[in-house]
Amino acid sequence: MAETITVTQLNTRVRSVLSESPTVNDVWVLGELSNLKKYPSGHYYFTLKDSTSEIRGVMFRQSRARIDFEPQDNMKVTAFGKVDLYVERGSYQFIVETMQRSGVGDLYLAYEALKKKLEAEGLFDRSRKRNLPLYPKTIGVVTSPKGAVIHDIITTSGRLFPADIILYPAQVQGEGAAESIAKGIKALNKEGVDVLIVGRGGGSIEDLWAFNEETVARAIAASEAPVISAVGHETDFTIADLVADVRAPTPTGAAELALRDRKEVMKHLDTDMIRVKRSLSGILDRMHYRFRILDSKLSPRRAEQRISMHSMRLDELYSRMNSALKDKIGTMRRRFIKTDSNMDLYVQRMLENDKKDLQRYSERLESINPMKVLDRGYALITDENGKALTSSGKMRIGTDVNIMMKDGKAEAEIKKVEMK
Repeated sequence: MAETITVTQLNTRVRSVLSESPTVNDVWVLGELSNLKKYPSGHYYFTLKDSTSEIRGVMFRQSRARIDFEPQDNMKVTAFGKVDLYVERGSYQFIVETMQRSGVGDLYLAYEALKKKLEAEGLFDRSRKRNLPLYPKTIGVVTSPKGAVIHDIITTSGRLFPADIILYPAQVQGEGAAESIAKGIKALNKEGVDVLIVGRGGGSIEDLWAFNEETVARAIAASEAPVISAVGHETDFTIADLVADVRAPTPTGAAELALRDRKEVMKHLDTDMIRVKRSLSGILDRMHYRFRILDSKLSPRRAEQRISMHSMRLDELYSRMNSALKDKIGTMRRRFIKTDSNMDLYVQRMLENDKKDLQRYSERLESINPMKVLDRGYALITDENGKALTSSGKMRIGTDVNIMMKDGKAEAEIKKVEMK
């Protein structure tokens, strides 16, 4: 039988093979730095990549002292070092002993080139930026249906000023993502949304690259509805952020920019009502004062008639104003109730769909359960190490085996082996 070793022993042997191979030791590797992180220990961890491949890299504190520049994301470097295997995780990495700068990364150059081109066309000008509507009825969202972005926006909408939310499920990463995002922007404009939120969660420059594509920038610029760009985290910055009417640091921040706080709205309405009443009271006081002056100049009977007519007119205007304000407040309250109901229905549908998906996956998992066949009279035979014996060719006369059935197990010794 073949030798049986542990995972640790296997990884240790692989590490030994790598350390003894001259083809992966003391080599210069040209690549671009990405996802670079510096830890308090002074060690640098990063990804070294080219157009088609990447490898994890590390430069320890003592090696950092050998270079005269600060490594940064998107920087092209030529790194000298060796390949090593991290035994505990079974992953290999490039241990960098020193490195030299080789220029700016290709992605960064592409970013700067497009930025200059669009800036020259005026796509970043503040004069073309539009204000967001105060009370949007419908918000369009272009993002992945599986990420946290849409969930955060729905939750924020329910907390603030509820609005109808239309999701265009777009691909936000990888090949074809830029075209998918641009298509979503055009589709939601046809739906007549009041404002658009375009974005995704955080990631590396490669993950966010679709939002640096010219296709997406052009679609945002051509959008009839104002666009809020919410790409990555607060420290991430893309071409989409520069073209959009408003840039939000996070998807939650985008929803907060698009929607008013219902408590603040009601507070402003109450304040406006007080101001209107005060204004009307002032008008009435001034009118009464004028009436008293006229009263001194006109005959008592005529003055009384004119005062009565003006008073009736003022009372009518005051009544109409009060009625209009009450109707407005009533309409807003009904909208709150209707939107909250729609929100509950949307969340309920999401939960039901998730429940159906869970049930389907559970049934699929159960159907491939190898222990299920034991209920039909079959048995599972394993060797002394618990490894399943699926062929008579793996059995040896005189060895012990374990037989597992649906209601128990037994031990047996192989007396005879017959091959088909």
